[in-house]
Amino acid sequence: MIFGFNIGFLEVSFVDVLDIALVSFLLFQVYSLMRGSVAVRIFVGFLSLYLIYLVVRAAEMELLSAILGQFMGVGVIAAIILFQQEIRKFLLLLGKTTSFNSENGFLSNLPWKKRKRGDEFNITPLIEASKSLGGTNTGALIVLSKGSELKFYAESGDSIDAIVSKRLLISIFNKTSPLHDGAVIIHKGRITAARCVLPVTEKDVPAQFGLRHKAAIGMSEATDTIILIVSEETGQLSVARNGTIFHNLSNQEIRSKINEYLSEDTKEKSKDSKNESSPQEVVQ
Repeated sequence: MIFGFNIGFLEVSFVDVLDIALVSFLLFQVYSLMRGSVAVRIFVGFLSLYLIYLVVRAAEMELLSAILGQFMGVGVIAAIILFQQEIRKFLLLLGKTTSFNSENGFLSNLPWKKRKRGDEFNITPLIEASKSLGGTNTGALIVLSKGSELKFYAESGDSIDAIVSKRLLISIFNKTSPLHDGAVIIHKGRITAARCVLPVTEKDVPAQFGLRHKAAIGMSEATDTIILIVSEETGQLSVARNGTIFHNLSNQEIRSKINEYLSEDTKEKSKDSKNESSPQEVVQ
Protein backbone atom coordinates (compact mmCIF):
# COMPACT_ATOMS: atom_id res chain seq x y z
CA MET A 1 0.00 0.00 0.00
CA ILE A 2 1.49 3.32 -1.15
CA PHE A 3 1.09 6.30 1.19
CA GLY A 4 -1.71 4.48 3.00
CA PHE A 5 -3.35 4.73 6.38
CA ASN A 6 -5.85 2.71 8.33
CA ILE A 7 -9.37 3.57 9.43
CA GLY A 8 -10.31 0.77 11.76
CA PHE A 9 -10.09 -2.39 9.70
CA LEU A 10 -10.05 -0.44 6.43
CA GLU A 11 -6.82 0.18 4.57
CA VAL A 12 -6.93 3.39 2.57
CA SER A 13 -4.25 4.22 0.03
CA PHE A 14 -3.47 7.39 -1.87
CA VAL A 15 -5.08 5.88 -4.99
CA ASP A 16 -8.31 5.30 -3.07
CA VAL A 17 -8.40 8.93 -1.93
CA LEU A 18 -7.71 10.11 -5.49
CA ASP A 19 -10.42 7.80 -6.83
CA ILE A 20 -12.99 9.17 -4.39
CA ALA A 21 -12.00 12.77 -5.16
CA LEU A 22 -12.34 12.24 -8.93
CA VAL A 23 -15.72 10.54 -8.57
CA SER A 24 -16.91 13.38 -6.32
CA PHE A 25 -15.76 15.94 -8.86
CA LEU A 26 -17.51 14.05 -11.67
CA LEU A 27 -20.76 13.85 -9.71
CA PHE A 28 -20.56 17.57 -8.97
CA GLN A 29 -20.15 18.34 -12.67
CA VAL A 30 -23.10 16.10 -13.53
CA TYR A 31 -25.20 17.88 -10.91
CA SER A 32 -24.15 21.29 -12.26
CA LEU A 33 -25.30 20.33 -15.75
CA MET A 34 -28.64 19.00 -14.54
CA ARG A 35 -29.32 21.62 -11.86
CA GLY A 36 -32.68 23.28 -12.29
CA SER A 37 -33.95 20.76 -14.87
CA VAL A 38 -36.32 17.81 -14.73
CA ALA A 39 -33.29 15.52 -15.16
CA VAL A 40 -32.35 16.08 -11.50
CA ARG A 41 -35.52 14.37 -10.33
CA ILE A 42 -34.97 11.52 -12.77
CA PHE A 43 -31.39 11.13 -11.54
CA VAL A 44 -32.51 11.07 -7.88
CA GLY A 45 -35.18 8.48 -8.71
CA PHE A 46 -32.69 6.36 -10.62
CA LEU A 47 -30.19 6.57 -7.74
CA SER A 48 -32.88 5.68 -5.19
CA LEU A 49 -33.85 2.63 -7.22
CA TYR A 50 -30.23 1.50 -7.32
CA LEU A 51 -29.85 1.91 -3.54
CA ILE A 52 -33.03 -0.10 -2.97
CA TYR A 53 -31.61 -2.81 -5.22
CA LEU A 54 -28.42 -2.96 -3.14
CA VAL A 55 -30.40 -3.23 0.11
CA VAL A 56 -32.70 -5.91 -1.31
CA ARG A 57 -29.77 -7.92 -2.63
CA ALA A 58 -27.96 -7.65 0.70
CA ALA A 59 -31.10 -8.90 2.46
CA GLU A 60 -31.17 -11.87 0.05
CA MET A 61 -34.71 -11.19 -1.15
CA GLU A 62 -34.34 -13.23 -4.31
CA LEU A 63 -37.62 -12.45 -6.10
CA LEU A 64 -37.40 -8.68 -5.67
CA SER A 65 -33.67 -8.77 -6.42
CA ALA A 66 -34.36 -10.56 -9.70
CA ILE A 67 -37.00 -8.01 -10.70
CA LEU A 68 -34.84 -4.98 -9.85
CA GLY A 69 -31.82 -6.70 -11.36
CA GLN A 70 -33.53 -6.63 -14.75
CA PHE A 71 -33.72 -2.83 -14.53
CA MET A 72 -30.13 -2.58 -13.39
CA GLY A 73 -29.02 -4.79 -16.28
CA VAL A 74 -30.09 -2.15 -18.79
CA GLY A 75 -29.07 0.74 -16.55
CA VAL A 76 -26.44 2.16 -18.89
CA ILE A 77 -28.77 2.12 -21.90
CA ALA A 78 -31.58 3.64 -19.84
CA ALA A 79 -29.26 6.38 -18.57
CA ILE A 80 -28.20 7.25 -22.13
CA ILE A 81 -31.84 7.53 -23.20
CA LEU A 82 -33.00 9.48 -20.16
CA PHE A 83 -30.03 11.85 -19.99
CA GLN A 84 -29.21 12.29 -23.66
CA GLN A 85 -29.54 16.09 -23.46
CA GLU A 86 -27.24 16.28 -20.42
CA ILE A 87 -24.71 13.94 -22.04
CA ARG A 88 -24.75 16.15 -25.12
CA LYS A 89 -24.11 19.24 -22.99
CA PHE A 90 -21.24 17.50 -21.17
CA LEU A 91 -19.58 16.44 -24.43
CA LEU A 92 -20.09 19.92 -25.87
CA LEU A 93 -18.47 21.45 -22.78
CA LEU A 94 -15.60 18.98 -23.03
CA GLY A 95 -15.11 19.75 -26.71
CA LYS A 96 -15.11 23.51 -26.09
CA THR A 97 -12.48 23.32 -23.35
CA THR A 98 -10.07 20.86 -24.94
CA SER A 99 -6.77 22.30 -26.10
CA PHE A 100 -7.17 20.77 -29.55
CA ASN A 101 -10.28 22.87 -30.11
CA SER A 102 -9.14 25.97 -28.27
CA GLU A 103 -7.88 29.01 -30.07
CA ASN A 104 -5.39 29.40 -27.24
CA GLY A 105 -4.29 25.76 -27.32
CA PHE A 106 -0.84 24.59 -28.32
CA LEU A 107 -2.05 24.06 -31.91
CA SER A 108 -3.45 27.59 -32.23
CA ASN A 109 -0.17 29.12 -33.42
CA LEU A 110 0.05 26.98 -36.52
CA PRO A 111 -0.41 29.00 -39.74
CA TRP A 112 -3.57 27.14 -40.75
CA LYS A 113 -5.03 27.59 -37.27
CA LYS A 114 -4.95 31.37 -37.44
CA ARG A 115 -8.32 32.98 -37.26
CA LYS A 116 -9.40 34.50 -40.54
CA ARG A 117 -10.49 38.08 -40.48
CA GLY A 118 -12.86 37.26 -43.30
CA ASP A 119 -15.07 35.43 -40.81
CA GLU A 120 -16.06 38.74 -39.27
CA PHE A 121 -18.93 40.76 -40.65
CA ASN A 122 -20.63 44.09 -40.18
CA ILE A 123 -23.27 43.69 -37.48
CA THR A 124 -24.73 47.18 -37.93
CA PRO A 125 -27.63 45.98 -40.16
CA LEU A 126 -28.46 43.41 -37.48
CA ILE A 127 -28.47 46.03 -34.72
CA GLU A 128 -30.59 48.43 -36.77
CA ALA A 129 -33.05 45.68 -37.66
CA SER A 130 -33.44 44.64 -34.03
CA LYS A 131 -34.00 48.28 -33.06
CA SER A 132 -36.76 48.64 -35.68
CA LEU A 133 -38.36 45.33 -34.72
CA GLY A 134 -38.33 46.28 -31.05
CA GLY A 135 -39.90 49.64 -31.83
CA THR A 136 -42.89 47.94 -33.46
CA ASN A 137 -43.11 45.10 -30.91
CA THR A 138 -42.32 42.55 -33.60
CA GLY A 139 -40.95 39.35 -32.14
CA ALA A 140 -37.67 38.00 -33.51
CA LEU A 141 -35.19 35.23 -32.78
CA ILE A 142 -31.75 35.47 -34.40
CA VAL A 143 -28.94 32.95 -33.93
CA LEU A 144 -25.34 33.95 -34.66
CA SER A 145 -22.70 31.24 -35.05
CA LYS A 146 -19.01 31.91 -35.55
CA GLY A 147 -17.98 28.26 -35.83
CA SER A 148 -20.47 25.59 -36.80
CA GLU A 149 -22.86 26.04 -39.70
CA LEU A 150 -25.64 24.51 -37.54
CA LYS A 151 -26.85 22.40 -40.45
CA PHE A 152 -29.07 20.27 -38.21
CA TYR A 153 -31.05 23.31 -37.08
CA ALA A 154 -30.87 25.08 -40.45
CA GLU A 155 -32.42 22.07 -42.17
CA SER A 156 -35.45 22.38 -39.88
CA GLY A 157 -36.31 25.66 -41.61
CA ASP A 158 -36.12 27.19 -45.08
CA SER A 159 -32.76 27.78 -46.74
CA ILE A 160 -32.04 31.40 -47.73
CA ASP A 161 -28.26 31.97 -48.10
CA ALA A 162 -28.33 35.77 -48.31
CA ILE A 163 -26.19 38.63 -47.03
CA VAL A 164 -27.42 40.11 -43.75
CA SER A 165 -29.38 43.32 -44.31
CA LYS A 166 -31.77 45.39 -42.25
CA ARG A 167 -34.62 45.24 -44.75
CA LEU A 168 -34.32 41.49 -45.22
CA LEU A 169 -34.48 40.78 -41.49
CA ILE A 170 -37.45 43.10 -41.03
CA SER A 171 -39.20 41.40 -43.95
CA ILE A 172 -38.55 37.93 -42.53
CA PHE A 173 -39.96 38.75 -39.09
CA ASN A 174 -42.90 40.77 -40.38
CA LYS A 175 -46.03 39.31 -38.77
CA THR A 176 -47.58 38.64 -42.18
CA SER A 177 -44.48 36.87 -43.51
CA PRO A 178 -44.62 33.06 -43.78
CA LEU A 179 -41.04 32.98 -42.43
CA HIS A 180 -41.61 34.97 -39.24
CA ASP A 181 -42.45 31.97 -37.04
CA GLY A 182 -39.12 30.50 -35.93
CA ALA A 183 -35.49 31.56 -35.81
CA VAL A 184 -33.06 33.00 -38.31
CA ILE A 185 -29.57 31.49 -38.38
CA ILE A 186 -26.62 33.67 -39.37
CA HIS A 187 -23.21 32.19 -40.12
CA LYS A 188 -20.20 34.18 -41.34
CA GLY A 189 -22.25 37.24 -42.26
CA ARG A 190 -24.89 35.36 -44.25
CA ILE A 191 -28.43 34.35 -43.38
CA THR A 192 -28.35 30.62 -43.97
CA ALA A 193 -31.93 29.77 -43.04
CA ALA A 194 -35.15 31.13 -41.54
CA ARG A 195 -38.17 29.60 -39.78
CA CYS A 196 -35.81 27.26 -37.92
CA VAL A 197 -36.85 25.21 -34.90
CA LEU A 198 -34.65 25.55 -31.80
CA PRO A 199 -34.43 23.30 -28.73
CA VAL A 200 -36.33 24.58 -25.70
CA THR A 201 -34.57 24.62 -22.34
CA GLU A 202 -35.82 22.27 -19.64
CA LYS A 203 -34.75 24.61 -16.86
CA ASP A 204 -37.14 26.73 -14.86
CA VAL A 205 -37.18 30.29 -16.19
CA PRO A 206 -38.92 33.42 -14.86
CA ALA A 207 -42.56 33.79 -15.84
CA GLN A 208 -41.78 36.97 -17.78
CA PHE A 209 -40.02 34.90 -20.46
CA GLY A 210 -42.06 33.18 -23.14
CA LEU A 211 -41.34 30.34 -25.53
CA ARG A 212 -39.08 32.52 -27.68
CA HIS A 213 -36.77 33.20 -24.72
CA LYS A 214 -36.85 29.55 -23.63
CA ALA A 215 -35.81 28.48 -27.12
CA ALA A 216 -32.96 31.00 -27.08
CA ILE A 217 -31.69 29.69 -23.74
CA GLY A 218 -31.99 26.10 -24.95
CA MET A 219 -30.04 26.88 -28.12
CA SER A 220 -27.31 28.63 -26.14
CA GLU A 221 -27.03 25.57 -23.90
CA ALA A 222 -26.78 23.12 -26.79
CA THR A 223 -24.46 25.09 -29.10
CA ASP A 224 -21.65 27.63 -29.03
CA THR A 225 -23.78 30.48 -30.33
CA ILE A 226 -25.22 33.81 -29.27
CA ILE A 227 -28.92 34.41 -29.71
CA LEU A 228 -30.65 37.78 -30.05
CA ILE A 229 -34.26 37.95 -28.88
CA VAL A 230 -36.79 40.69 -29.56
CA SER A 231 -39.83 40.42 -27.30
CA GLU A 232 -43.18 40.59 -29.04
CA GLU A 233 -44.92 41.75 -25.84
CA THR A 234 -42.57 44.52 -24.72
CA GLY A 235 -40.19 45.10 -27.64
CA GLN A 236 -37.23 44.67 -25.29
CA LEU A 237 -33.98 43.19 -26.58
CA SER A 238 -32.24 40.29 -24.90
CA VAL A 239 -29.20 38.12 -25.58
CA ALA A 240 -28.71 34.47 -24.62
CA ARG A 241 -25.24 32.95 -24.26
CA ASN A 242 -24.05 29.75 -22.53
CA GLY A 243 -27.41 29.21 -20.85
CA THR A 244 -27.50 32.77 -19.48
CA ILE A 245 -29.90 35.42 -20.71
CA PHE A 246 -29.13 39.15 -20.49
CA HIS A 247 -32.43 40.95 -20.46
CA ASN A 248 -33.52 44.44 -21.51
CA LEU A 249 -30.34 45.55 -23.28
CA SER A 250 -29.73 48.78 -25.15
CA ASN A 251 -28.54 48.81 -28.76
CA GLN A 252 -24.99 49.60 -27.64
CA GLU A 253 -25.04 46.73 -25.16
CA ILE A 254 -26.30 44.37 -27.86
CA ARG A 255 -23.45 45.47 -30.12
CA SER A 256 -20.94 44.95 -27.31
CA LYS A 257 -22.21 41.44 -26.52
CA ILE A 258 -22.13 40.35 -30.16
CA ASN A 259 -18.69 41.85 -30.79
CA GLU A 260 -17.38 40.16 -27.66
CA TYR A 261 -18.72 36.82 -28.86
CA LEU A 262 -17.31 37.19 -32.37
CA SER A 263 -13.87 38.28 -31.18
CA GLU A 264 -13.47 36.34 -27.95
CA ASP A 265 -10.89 33.63 -27.37
CA THR A 266 -11.93 30.34 -25.85
CA LYS A 267 -10.12 31.19 -22.63
CA GLU A 268 -12.23 32.14 -19.63
CA LYS A 269 -13.09 35.81 -19.51
CA SER A 270 -13.65 37.81 -16.38
CA LYS A 271 -17.20 39.15 -16.33
CA ASP A 272 -17.84 42.86 -16.43
CA SER A 273 -18.54 44.39 -13.06
CA LYS A 274 -22.20 45.17 -12.44
CA ASN A 275 -23.44 48.72 -11.94
CA GLU A 276 -26.80 50.21 -11.18
CA SER A 277 -27.56 50.92 -14.82
CA SER A 278 -26.49 47.49 -16.07
CA PRO A 279 -29.08 45.16 -17.62
CA GLN A 280 -30.65 42.37 -15.65
CA GLU A 281 -28.65 39.18 -15.85
CA VAL A 282 -30.71 36.02 -15.40
CA VAL A 283 -28.50 33.00 -14.77
CA GLN A 284 -30.14 29.68 -15.49
